[in-house]
Amino acid sequence: MSPKTEKIDITKDHCPMTFVKTRLKLDTLETGDLLEVLLKAGDPLENVPRTAKEQGHKVISIDQVENTIYKVTLEKGQ
Repeated sequence: MSPKTEKIDITKDHCPMTFVKTRLKLDTLETGDLLEVLLKAGDPLENVPRTAKEQGHKVISIDQVENTIYKVTLEKGQ
């Protein structure tokens, strides 16, 4: 079965809620599923990928979508 891809938009949220919402969404996924997170440059862009890696998830890509908006694609780890 191929992995599913979910999306969340946390561009209106501020740390630490950015990773709290990301983690809650990751918790609903199966290992190997992907999560595309839309977030703002600055603290969220630094903290969400770093914290995801620390918790055993894989950062697949970080792409600039607009001026200060980025899409971080995560793969759920074990």
